[in-house]
Amino acid sequence: MRAKPEYRNRDETEVVVLDALADRHQEGMTVFEIRSRADVTIDQIEDALASLKDDDLIVVEKDDERTLILPDEDVVGPETNETDVSLLEKLRSKLPF
Repeated sequence: MRAKPEYRNRDETEVVVLDALADRHQEGMTVFEIRSRADVTIDQIEDALASLKDDDLIVVEKDDERTLILPDEDVVGPETNETDVSLLEKLRSKLPF
C-alpha cells in the first residue's frame, strides 16, 4: 500500500515514511523498522515523524515494551498495482475522446 496521492506532495522523506507505514498500517512500526525500509538517516526520520505528527498524519502508541507509529487511517490509500496499467490505458485516461 501507499499513501494517498494528496499526501504525496510532502517532503520526500515524509512520503517514504508514510509509504512504509502504509504497508504495515494495521500493525504499526517502530523507528528502527521504518529505518530498515527507508533509505534515510535516523535524523531525517525523526524530522519527518515530527512534521507528520504536527500535521496529525501519524499516531504514536506506547506500551510497556516499545513505541509503535501508525499512519492516520485517512492517509492510507487503496491497494493498487500500477504495473498492471498499460501505457495505452494511461494515454486513454489522459486524452479526451
